[in-house]
Amino acid sequence: MANKRSKVLIIDDDESIRKVMTVTLQDAGYQVLTARDGESGLKIFADEGPDIILCDLRMPGMDGISVLKEMKARDPNKEVIVITAYADMELAITALQLKASDFVTKPISTPALEVALERAEERLDLTRELREYTELIEKRWLDTAEELAKTYQFQKNLIESSIDGIIGCDPDGKVIIFNKASETMLGFPKEVVLGKLTIDHFFPPGKYDELKEKIYSSDYGGINRLTLYETSLVAISGQLIPAQFSGAVLHEGEEEIGSVAFFRDLREIRRLEQQFADQARLLHQDKMISLGRLAASVVHEINNPLAGVLNYARLMLKIMKKGPMTEEYQDKFANYLNLMENETNRCSKIVSNLLAFSRKSDLEFADVAINELMEKCLMLSGHKLQLSNITLERQLQDGLPSIRGDYNQIQQCVINLIFNSIDAMPQGGKLTAATSYSPSDRTILIRVTDTGCGISKEDLPHIFEPFFTTKTEGQGLGLGLSMVEGIIDRHKGSIDVVSEPGKGTTFTLKLPARN
Repeated sequence: MANKRSKVLIIDDDESIRKVMTVTLQDAGYQVLTARDGESGLKIFADEGPDIILCDLRMPGMDGISVLKEMKARDPNKEVIVITAYADMELAITALQLKASDFVTKPISTPALEVALERAEERLDLTRELREYTELIEKRWLDTAEELAKTYQFQKNLIESSIDGIIGCDPDGKVIIFNKASETMLGFPKEVVLGKLTIDHFFPPGKYDELKEKIYSSDYGGINRLTLYETSLVAISGQLIPAQFSGAVLHEGEEEIGSVAFFRDLREIRRLEQQFADQARLLHQDKMISLGRLAASVVHEINNPLAGVLNYARLMLKIMKKGPMTEEYQDKFANYLNLMENETNRCSKIVSNLLAFSRKSDLEFADVAINELMEKCLMLSGHKLQLSNITLERQLQDGLPSIRGDYNQIQQCVINLIFNSIDAMPQGGKLTAATSYSPSDRTILIRVTDTGCGISKEDLPHIFEPFFTTKTEGQGLGLGLSMVEGIIDRHKGSIDVVSEPGKGTTFTLKLPARN
């Protein structure tokens, strides 16, 4: 699989992952170095100069994005492959935009790892050969396009094998190099382009003139070059293709002898960005469905204390109309004010929790006290449980360590599980909300148990699939459990379910405790 001279550095805070990958890569002929965090990884990078780096995105201390930036700043030609969970696709996209060569998702499969490493090897070879080729062009004086074409023939395999589009031009902008990746990306046959079209033909009107100004300035990577600039190309069909452009003007002495442009197709990255945006939209939509169900019960719960406040206010008005207050009336007046304050605070807490749950916010990891979160979830859903004739039992273990996570999203998970339990008990029943700590693997456990209808053996393997639902139309999108699994996976946790038809269901969330 590998060039045996390649040296690979693995940076991951999970020792088991480092050991498994080390054995796999050494068997494939790689020289393997390992580091348990970003800081030690950078030291090994400086001392040993590995060719390829495999780096986990989420690590304590210095995260993978920071490691990637530092390594690319020190040596942009090194190939960095990031390791990410499926739910962290936004981070993976950010890493690609920061010039990571590829990414693999956990759990890491050997075939996926092989593909990523082979692509990295190809890029290393291509970078070396392109550097030699560019140096060759700059050293030699090419009098005519014919002579440049002959030189290109010697390097045909190099240019044609590039995964990026490469377009070379003479001093007038006429295309004399147009590789296979350019043909595939733009749809123009080579025979239609070479020696006949100028490079501005592949840009929207006026766009190439803007690029030329940037290339000749010193503000975008140096005089006579422009690097990693996002633009659009025009395909033969007229379709606009998002692309990353890097280009340089070639000189022999003081004289300009041509130019070369490199294009990377960004359509796949844009597709992944859209996929992530769609996931975020569906997540919020699922939350709004839960919010609607919460609001219906909260209205009833708020109505009672508000009615009490109104009655106390009327009693106080009657007392005031009777004239100067006696000591007895003053005591009643103060008692009514205390009751009004308590009822108002109760309403305020309910509304504040409901607003916090409804708020659309960016992912924000912080310390989360699980028992406090559970109490808020139970407060929000308490009246719904009462209306559904469901008794609630709390089993919250004291002294739990906190977890590192996004409060709002974990709350959404618990609310989803509670609502699923309510739906499973249409005739009433018992819901048990429990928390505990497992010191052996340092995990916090959240259990939601109901005495409802249970889940059939046929449905159980599919309950975490997107859009799978056994509910009637209008009762949900079938995204609740899929979203819960995605959120918990993003928090490096897991979700388990045990169910027996007619006897009930237990969902268990396992989340790593704060170090």
